[in-house]
Amino acid sequence: MAMPKQVKIVEVGPRDGLQNEKSPVSTEVKLAFIDQLADAGLSVIEATAFVSPKWVPQMADHTEVMRGLKRRPGVRYPVLVPNMQGYEAARAAGADEIAVFAAASEAFSQKNINCSIAESLARFAPVVEAARRDGVAVRGYVSCVLGCPYQGEVPLADVVRVAKALYDMGCYEVSLGDTIGVGTPEKARQMIAAVSAAVPVAQLGAHFHDTWGQALANIYAVLEMGVATIDSSAAGLGGCPYAKGASGNVATEDVVYMLDGLGIQTGVDLEKLAAAGRFINGQLGKALASKAATALAAKAV
Repeated sequence: MAMPKQVKIVEVGPRDGLQNEKSPVSTEVKLAFIDQLADAGLSVIEATAFVSPKWVPQMADHTEVMRGLKRRPGVRYPVLVPNMQGYEAARAAGADEIAVFAAASEAFSQKNINCSIAESLARFAPVVEAARRDGVAVRGYVSCVLGCPYQGEVPLADVVRVAKALYDMGCYEVSLGDTIGVGTPEKARQMIAAVSAAVPVAQLGAHFHDTWGQALANIYAVLEMGVATIDSSAAGLGGCPYAKGASGNVATEDVVYMLDGLGIQTGVDLEKLAAAGRFINGQLGKALASKAATALAAKAV
């Protein structure tokens, strides 16, 4: 299959990239980061997550982020929601696109959201139904498609089953995530081949982490399979709070540079994107320095 001539990049930095940061990032900084990403030409920017602040403190300002967005024509700002409560809060804050997430690994599902895969899918059914009724687009995520930190190998049949369930439920697109970054190009190809037999490849996205430096190679492999939607995070921010040892997402800068080199259109200005990455890294550095100074001051008292 020929590589796509155009690739849609789903920028996950403001949500997946920042959710693990221990030092609080202000709403003002998040909004500036999102605006810079939009200015760079990214057309899908995952803005925040309507999850419990108890579990993900960094996302506690989700309502403020959504209400403070400088929405640009042609740019979508999806948000992650775990359940009906999250969906209702997201809608009240003005969200017009959401994402739901399930795992292909039973062990990961239990550790991550304290329920089985079947229970998680049942929990999302009314959310997707409500979203469709409200005219809200829904994207689905499947985590641990190429390996799990708790059970190791994940059978391809489980990946296919969960991806198909989300697609059949009404998700317009299903993003397949190598949550701990253990995949290799051949395994990535096999996974796409299996899933695309149940879900059209045009409705599939790829979400690779770079733990073993394989993310770009894996992306190249799935591009060859016809996948034309790639998730990535500016500056390679992020990881998974429930996957020990998982490093960051693949950097959007690296993805755009590779795609530019392949002659594949993304609509993204690499220089502006790099500036957005430098901006957020600088802000995270300031937050870390401030936290360290506060800790030293506390010790000195």
